[in-house]
Amino acid sequence: MPLRGLGMGLHSWEYHLVLPITVPSASFIGWNRMHAQGMIRRNGALTAGMTNFSVLDLIPVNSAQRVADALQSSKELVETSDRLGYHRYWVAEHHNTESIASTSPAVALAYLGSATERIRLGSGGVMLPNHSPLVIAEQFALLEGMYPDRVDVGLGRAPGTDPITARALRRDMSRDAVNRYPADVLELAGYLGDVRPQVDAETFTKLKAAADLEHRPQVWLLGSSLYSAELAGVLGLPFSYANHFAMGNDAVGAVRHYREHFEPSQVLERPLAMVSATVLIADTIEEARYLDLPSRVNRYQLMAGKLGRTMTPEDAKAFSERLINSDLWHRATGSQFVGPTQLVASSIRHLRDQTGADEIMLQPNGFDVATRIHTLTEIAGALELSVA
Repeated sequence: MPLRGLGMGLHSWEYHLVLPITVPSASFIGWNRMHAQGMIRRNGALTAGMTNFSVLDLIPVNSAQRVADALQSSKELVETSDRLGYHRYWVAEHHNTESIASTSPAVALAYLGSATERIRLGSGGVMLPNHSPLVIAEQFALLEGMYPDRVDVGLGRAPGTDPITARALRRDMSRDAVNRYPADVLELAGYLGDVRPQVDAETFTKLKAAADLEHRPQVWLLGSSLYSAELAGVLGLPFSYANHFAMGNDAVGAVRHYREHFEPSQVLERPLAMVSATVLIADTIEEARYLDLPSRVNRYQLMAGKLGRTMTPEDAKAFSERLINSDLWHRATGSQFVGPTQLVASSIRHLRDQTGADEIMLQPNGFDVATRIHTLTEIAGALELSVA
C-alpha cells in the first residue's frame, strides 16, 4: 500500500532510513526521566512508566519432547509468569527447525492464553514480510476478542528462517520488499484502528480486521539494529531491542537512537523502550553454567547451520568435549546472565539502568521447563514483582 503524498513506497523518508548509520558508542548519555510518569492508558495512548519485567518464550523442543509436550511446557511457563506478576508473555516466529515449536505466534497464543488471567500476550515477533498485513491484523484482532485489552503485536522484518524456507513462505526476497516494510507496518496498524495521515484512510472503511474491535492490540517494532529503532521512533511506536540475540550490538545506543528520533503519535505520547536478555539461575555459578550448556550448544549449532533439539546438560557436556571447531565453540556464548539469584538480579538491574529501558524482557533458558520456571520464580522474588 503506497503512502499518501509519498508516491510508491516511502521515497525520501524511506531512503533516509536505509542509509548506513554509524553506531553510537556504548556510553549512555541518559534520557529524560520526566518520561517516567506511570504506565497509564489515555484514550488508547500509552505513556512510559516504572520498569516492567516480561517473558519471551521460543517454545523450545528438547530431545525428550514432541511438539505437544513443548506446548504443554510453555503453558506451564505462561501460567507461572501470569501468577508471579510478569507484565507480558511473548512468543516468536521461527520456521523449518526441529528445535522450536513456535511457527505461528497467533495460533500458539490462542492456546497458551487459556492458562492466564491478566498477563499481556503477544508476538516477539511476527516477521511481517512473510505475511499479508491484513492476515496478521485479523489474527491478532481475533486474539483481542479472546483476551480483551491484553494483546500485543510485535513486528520484525527478518525472515525468521533460511532462504529456502523464506521462498516457500512466498516471501519477496527483493530489495523492494525490504523497503515496503514501513508501509506494511502502517497498513497493519490501520486495520487495527491506528490510521495515520500517510495512508489512504478510505481503505480502512472498506476493509476490516474484525467485526468489532473494542480494544486496539498494541503494535511494537522489534529489531537488533538502528533501522528498527529509528523507524519505531519516527512512527511513534514502542520499540523492543533484541539484546537476547547477543550479537555484540549496542543496546544502549539503540535505545538512545530510538528516543532521539521519537515523535509522539495517537497511540504513544512518549517513548516506550524494551530490552531483552537471556537468563538462567541456579544455586552456584558452576551449576548454572552446567545447566546452561544446552543453550551454548544451541548457539554453536546455530552458528554452524545445524541446529537440533535442545540437549540434556549431560549430552551437551559430552558434545562440547568432542568438538572439532574449538574456535567456534569459544565464540558460541550461552545465556547472558547466569548464576545465583542475586547475581542475575543485579545484572538485570544494571541492564535496566545502563539502557534506561522502560521494560526488560527475559528469555529463561534450560533443558526443561522446571529449570525455566525456577529462574522466573527466583527473579520475581528478587525483583519484588507483584500482581497489580
